[in-house]
Amino acid sequence: MQKGSIGVTTENIFPIIKKFLYSDHEIFLRELIANAVDAVQKLKTVASNGEFNGELGDLTIRVSLEKDKLTISDRGVGMTAEEVDKYLNQIAFSSADEFIKKYKNQSIIGHFGLGFYSAFMVSKKVEVVTLSYTEGAKAVRWSCDGSPEYTLEETEKASRGTDIILHIDDDSKEFLEEARINELLRKYCRYLPVEIAFGKEKEWKDGKQTDTDKDHIINEVNPAWTRKPADMKDEDYMAFYSDLYPMQEPPMFYIHLNVDYPFHLTGILYFPKIKSNIEFRKNRIQLYCNQVFVTDSVEGIVPDFLTLLHGVLDSPDIPLNVSRSYLQSDSGVKKISGHITKKVADRLEEIFKKDRTEFEQKWDNLKLFIEYGVVTDEKFAERADKFLLYKNTDNKYFTFEEYEKIIKSEQTDRDKKTVILYTTDIDAQYTFIEAAKAKGYDVLNLDGQLDIHFINHLESKKGDFRFARVDADVIDNLIRKDDELPTTLPQEQQNDLRDLLEDLLPRNSGHFFVTCQNTGEQAVPMLITQSEFMRRMKDMSAMGGENMGFYGAMPDSYNLVINADHALVKKLISEKDADIGEELKKLDNELTPVESELKSFNESLKDKKEEEIEQAQKDRRSELQQQEDAIRNCRKEALKAYGKQHSLPKQLVDLALLANNMLKGEDLNKFIHRSVEMIE
Repeated sequence: MQKGSIGVTTENIFPIIKKFLYSDHEIFLRELIANAVDAVQKLKTVASNGEFNGELGDLTIRVSLEKDKLTISDRGVGMTAEEVDKYLNQIAFSSADEFIKKYKNQSIIGHFGLGFYSAFMVSKKVEVVTLSYTEGAKAVRWSCDGSPEYTLEETEKASRGTDIILHIDDDSKEFLEEARINELLRKYCRYLPVEIAFGKEKEWKDGKQTDTDKDHIINEVNPAWTRKPADMKDEDYMAFYSDLYPMQEPPMFYIHLNVDYPFHLTGILYFPKIKSNIEFRKNRIQLYCNQVFVTDSVEGIVPDFLTLLHGVLDSPDIPLNVSRSYLQSDSGVKKISGHITKKVADRLEEIFKKDRTEFEQKWDNLKLFIEYGVVTDEKFAERADKFLLYKNTDNKYFTFEEYEKIIKSEQTDRDKKTVILYTTDIDAQYTFIEAAKAKGYDVLNLDGQLDIHFINHLESKKGDFRFARVDADVIDNLIRKDDELPTTLPQEQQNDLRDLLEDLLPRNSGHFFVTCQNTGEQAVPMLITQSEFMRRMKDMSAMGGENMGFYGAMPDSYNLVINADHALVKKLISEKDADIGEELKKLDNELTPVESELKSFNESLKDKKEEEIEQAQKDRRSELQQQEDAIRNCRKEALKAYGKQHSLPKQLVDLALLANNMLKGEDLNKFIHRSVEMIE
């Protein structure tokens, strides 16, 4: 028997393993089975090279549980005593501090035999019983209780290969549960290239589940992505998707990746139906290294927008045992990431060219993914211009180039900017859409989750275009062809209308600015619009846009545009003049001399500094100002009272609110009753 200390020069490596890998302690099973797979693959290699002439026989890797032990057994190359000493006993670092420093940004598993030593994260004792395939080899048993001390002795073993026996620690009893081991084997070893058996297949017999003689194989050794695309049919791809994501809707498209140079990459990526909830659909790509599961958290390893896809990626060039931060900065991983982006763009372009009708039918489910890619990945954005579609309110689809040709002549304003009109809600903005169409304009339907970010991105790239939502202003202002038509309504009447309507506007919906414009006899009498800039900034803030918190905190602001040329507005002015014109005139007569005296008084004092003005003069100025304010306030209150007491002004305001889906609850109920009364 040989006894000794494992080659850690000054400090015990095992506490370090436990400390640094505690959060990932379950991966010990992946590491040990990956080692077993390597041993079997090496045996196949030496056999094919003629270095081993014996029978390969059953190469199944077996996992078994008994009492406090978990055993992983393979029939691979095995090890001699010398190899055990070399691979298990030599972890040569001058100190644990040096060790931590060297691997502080990486997972330490996988370096210098530490894949095997991950077993000590869950074990109080580990035994290795192994017999090399080499002729005349003798079986040996290696044993270690988690200290640097070990024993190595000859033993008996019936067949070549290695048994790793883990005596599970008291704080890791979960790894003695059949269900837990099944879960981990399914997670990490589902597609390993060597059969892995855990227990026996079960059958229902005599009213209960009983074991059969057939091994329960937990993995598929030839998963779909390892096969040649020429050997695969559509139903094979769909069956694999169902295996990966049970109960999910079938995907729209798929891409089979099979690259040998300048790196190795295989995999199948699927385009799921995506309409919303980006975050809930991420982390569905499984990353493998030689069929060994690595992670399903691939952000930073592949471009962010590709995390919306589902499927599998497998590359031996993606290091298995390093941290994700290391992967994100690895040049090889970046090349693979760029290649995947190119392949995705190629596939989408191919589908678009091959069957545009089918592509259009699936556009609503593709749109979020493609827009996400355009906004976040410049290289993808360059390619996407060829298949990125825009849908209008008539459900017709266009590329940007096609759409430009359709709208450029009609929708270019006096500043030579082509204005792309859009809606985010066809029903809510119907009135504005119809007003635009009446002018011969087209309107895009941009009701997607990312559309606000998307149009900001497009405006930054295409300088001669700007986007405007149809309800951002009256249509003639959105696409200004000529100078604004002057209104014939005197400024005094415009001021009266503002005061008259002030208390009729909902205070809980935001701040309203009342303006008068000449929008034509055929336009509605009053219209509520919202500034394109402010609304877009607030929308981006609501989505968590960077540096948008300032806009999100601001109250909503709207414009109530009064169509001074409309017959109903003229009627309102006429009725107002008839009903309270004399009262307003009387107040104006009182106001005129006060305004005149105050103006003259201020004029006489304009060359004096405040400290040079006599107190009597200050008092008189203040008295005149108060008189003016009091008369103006009386006038304003008279107009407000008139607005509240008469049905026409309230009806016109409510019609404008209703057109913007802003009339609700009690106000909507009152509007309905008022409408009935006005009809009767």
